[in-house]
Parts: sequence; C-alpha cells; structure tokens
Amino acid sequence: MAWNNSGGGPQGPWGSGSNAPQPPDMDKIFNLAKQKFLSKLPGGQVWPAAAIVIFLLWMATGIYVVGADEQGVVVRFGRYVETTDPGPHFHLPYPIENVYTPQVTQIQRIEIGYRTRGRVNTEVPAESLMLTGDENIIDIDLSVQYRIQVGGAANYLFNVRNPGDDPHNTVRNAAESAIRQVIGRNDIDTALTTGKEKIQTNTRVTMQEILDSYKSGIEVVNVQLQQVAPPQEVIHAFKDVASAREDRERSINEAQGYKNDILPRAKGQAAQIIQQAEGYKASKIARAKGEVNRFLALLDEYNKAPEITRTRLYLETLEEILGKTKKVVMNADAGRGVLPYLPLTHTPAPAPQPAQGAKQ
Repeated sequence: MAWNNSGGGPQGPWGSGSNAPQPPDMDKIFNLAKQKFLSKLPGGQVWPAAAIVIFLLWMATGIYVVGADEQGVVVRFGRYVETTDPGPHFHLPYPIENVYTPQVTQIQRIEIGYRTRGRVNTEVPAESLMLTGDENIIDIDLSVQYRIQVGGAANYLFNVRNPGDDPHNTVRNAAESAIRQVIGRNDIDTALTTGKEKIQTNTRVTMQEILDSYKSGIEVVNVQLQQVAPPQEVIHAFKDVASAREDRERSINEAQGYKNDILPRAKGQAAQIIQQAEGYKASKIARAKGEVNRFLALLDEYNKAPEITRTRLYLETLEEILGKTKKVVMNADAGRGVLPYLPLTHTPAPAPQPAQGAKQ
C-alpha cells in the first residue's frame, strides 16, 4: 500500500508534516464490529460465549473474604446454612445465598443509669433508682462491656432485634433486669460498703444467664459499678449514718487495742502468781516432809537413849530461846546488897498531852 504523501515520492510512517498517518476512526471500527456481531446472532457462535462469560462473572461474585476479627454467616434464601472462619471462601452468588460478616472480637460498651456525652454525664433516674432487699431506694450507675460470642454470630444475627442498628437495647434490658434482681437480694448497707465486688460478679452471671436463655450469641465481658449512692434527697442523712458507723468502728478498734494490751498483761500476772503459789506449795510440802523425817529420826534416837535425847532436846531448846533474848550474867557475890536485877534498857516516857481547851 502506498503512503498518502503529497508532493514527492513515498515516505515511511514517521514522515513529518502533513505526510504523517492519521489515527484510525474508532467509531467506524465499533460500528463494523457491531454489524458483524449482529449478523452472526441468529445462528452464529457469539451468543453462547457471551453467556458463558456472564455466568463466570456471576459466579465470581460468590467469592468473599472473612476478616481476622469477623465470622461469616451464610444464608440461603434467608435461611441459615453455615458459619465460616476468617479467610477466603465461596458461596452461591446472590440472590441464592448471601453472607454477613459481623465482628466477633470487638468489645462494645453500654451505660446503665447514666449517659456520657463528651465529658458530661447525664443521669437517667428511670434506670438507676431501684429497691434493695430491705426496701430502701438506692441510686446505682454501671457500665457493661460485651461482645459477640465465638461461634455465636448466627444467634446474634437472627435472635437479636435490629443487631446492626441497636444491639445495645437487648443488652441494656438484660443488664437492668439483672442488676435489679441482684440488688433486691442485698440490703442497702451491703450495697454501699462491702458488697460491691459480689454485686458486680452476680450481675454479670445473671446477665449471661438471661442472654443465653434467649440464645442471643452475646458474651458479657465485664460489669463495673460506677456509682452506688443513696438518692440525693436523703444523701445527707446517709452521710451522718456513715460518720456514725465510722465512729463506731473507731471505738471498737480502740477497745480492741485496749483489750489486746490488758489481757496479755493480766495473763502474765496470773501466771506469775500461779508460779509463786506453786513454789510456796512445793517449799511447804518439802519442809513438812523434812520435819517429819527429822521427828522420826529423833524418835528413833529417843527410843534408843531416852534420857540423853531428852537432855539434848532441853538444852537445844534453851539455846534457841535464850539466844534471842538479852541477858545479864552475875555471880552470887555481885548481887549481895543490891537489887539482883537492874534493867539496862531505857524506854522514853511519852510526851505530855495538852489539856483540853488549852491554846496551842
């Protein structure tokens, strides 16, 4: 084919100026292909090939991927078929089968008795005020954390009303019912003081039982009491009661400390007295036994030589008696003409007492 060049011999396709080739007319090419395709439709081979391509494209829409934090729930004409794990999978294309992929690891949180908007908490008395077991009104706020159970995605989708729009409503109703049931079994003092941990645990267990009974596919992760207080109308009276309770505990602790100080000391003194008495008892018994043995020995000697033993005992007795007295020994001549005994000790006379009525 000759190149369409003006003025001169033929040139290559990269000629310059007006001699360069013009781009093809795409409209003409498309119209020619359309005419050929339409001409072959009645008995040609284009229609089956197009149908196969369309079918393959339709089947390709059944390929889906389940994320790591998701579970796939396959339904066929609206009826549950199976639950698939994370990874690529295939299902019959729409409208035969459809797949839902809820997140099962995401932890969600709801609030009972209050709502947080920014940094401001708004009280919801209809949820927070409840009766205790001793018929007192108490104000309780709590938060609940929950997620979809592993393997419970199908129950969550089919048994929870509007799971994609407002799943909190089901959990909130279960939480409110559970906390009222638990508080109704406890008195107000337990709820305000030492029973908070037990109330949280019992509320979580009761909530889980309620949700499981409805096959909701929801797992309660944690229940946390945010505020446990008496109503605002009587809070000052409860503060007075709390102060009195603290005073009582302080007095009890002081008395216990005094008891712990006195009792050991008294027990020590009692033990000391008992030991002294035991020692005195032992000494008396030993002395008595010794005197008995001595008497028996003297009796034996007396039986052998009565006169000698009698004289010895007499002399020993005089020695013991006279050894404790003051005495003056004089011979017979020294006492002639004078008193035979002169008291040598001097006892001072008592001082005279003033007469009654005399001036001091």
